[in-house]
Amino acid sequence: MATSSLKGKKVAFLATDGVEQVELTEPWKALEDAGAELHLLSLKGGSIQMMRHADKGDTFPVDFPVAEANSADYSALILPGGVANPDTLRTDRNAVQFVREFMASEKLVAAICHGPWLLVEADAVRGRSLTSWPSLKTDIRNAGGEWVDAEVQTDDKLITSRKPADLPAFCAKVVGALSAFAEESKLDRMVEQTFPASDPLPGPSAIGGTGASGEPSAEAR
Repeated sequence: MATSSLKGKKVAFLATDGVEQVELTEPWKALEDAGAELHLLSLKGGSIQMMRHADKGDTFPVDFPVAEANSADYSALILPGGVANPDTLRTDRNAVQFVREFMASEKLVAAICHGPWLLVEADAVRGRSLTSWPSLKTDIRNAGGEWVDAEVQTDDKLITSRKPADLPAFCAKVVGALSAFAEESKLDRMVEQTFPASDPLPGPSAIGGTGASGEPSAEAR
């Protein structure tokens, strides 16, 4: 049953032709069920061709070309895999810049399978620990990252997984992390509204102390 834990949160998916179908549709469904607003960004409008391994899958409608998208509008970025998908995206200046902006802003970024190729191209894995499809191991290490063999690897706000079989754990981690960040943000806003930075500290009269004359305040009598 759908929940609303991510209501009001906008999440961007970045993919193009050749994306592995389940690596797009399964995280999409998990986030949609949690109440998030989702947009598929790609190199152009229309739709993209998804793949089921080596066979053609379904098509998926594109919401915006990545060149027209603003990373500041989104709370998280999802990078599905499939060999051809990230290999094409990493040759596009706008796609790489969009990923770079997300990593620099310290928002949630989640990549699976070959998706981390975009992180390598954006020079965003240096000093980080992540996983991927095993063939990316050398690329990640050469880019300064630490490659690990794990179902899900979390490094601060970067979440990565290896392959379609990891999708249940990957989706659960992404939804859980984004829900936690949303709750932290909500608490921060509540504190700011309750105790604005410009508010003066309570004086003695406000807490039942004495007035300027040294006599007990009216509230304290």
